[in-house]
Amino acid sequence: MTHTTTRRAFGLALLCATLAAALPPLAGAAGKPGQAAHGERIPRLANGKPDFSGIWQTTSAADYDLEPHATRKDAPPSPGIVEGDAIPYLPKALEQRRKNFEARNSADPRLKCFTLGVPRGIYYPEPFQIFQRERDLTLLFQFGHSVRTIHTNGTDHPKVPNDWWLGDSRARWEGDTLVVDAKHFNDETWLDRAGNFHSDALHVVERWRYLDANTIEYKATLDDPQVYSRPWTLGVLLHRHREKNFQLVENYCYTLDYDPHYPPKP
Repeated sequence: MTHTTTRRAFGLALLCATLAAALPPLAGAAGKPGQAAHGERIPRLANGKPDFSGIWQTTSAADYDLEPHATRKDAPPSPGIVEGDAIPYLPKALEQRRKNFEARNSADPRLKCFTLGVPRGIYYPEPFQIFQRERDLTLLFQFGHSVRTIHTNGTDHPKVPNDWWLGDSRARWEGDTLVVDAKHFNDETWLDRAGNFHSDALHVVERWRYLDANTIEYKATLDDPQVYSRPWTLGVLLHRHREKNFQLVENYCYTLDYDPHYPPKP
């Protein structure tokens, strides 16, 4: 690990510690108990809502291709994570997806170190951390060090929005399920490495719920009338990292070409 990389890793660890210190104390697993889908106790905030704080990661291979696919040189085989298997593209959009797939080794925004977007950042094969308090959740992604806020304070989307990389996320609770309404995206992100994509008309509804104290069931329904013929849903499981001293490590991949030009500190 270079001195530059070490400094960046320390910087991310310091930011995580600062965010954690800025949040009010959480009830956590040892606080007010609750019940998960299978009757197991789950962490909760002081207000009784499920507490999703922690470092999470999927074990799926969803980022290679959301749809079922056989072995490829650039991807392992997978049954996919799309309900019904196929994304319902409009004919013109299906042709664009084909072009994206053919150019995937150079055109994927991930290769330019761009922000992964929603929902891709959730099932990308790197961890992300959630800091939760009553009025919002802050999601910090290892890849590109992106930060996403999910508001849970009853506020609505802005009336005159910009087009954002991560959209604008407003949530409500349905029992112990967090339902997130996300929109106002740009069209610069892909959904996976296979070229599945969306327009700036994308509207995502996410559903987060505990299956047990260390497993979240995540589902997202995507609606985009410019690209899809109807809304469709994907789903993955997210697993809590419980390794000793596990933490996010900065992955500013766009700086790698410049690292050799920074002299190491003595």
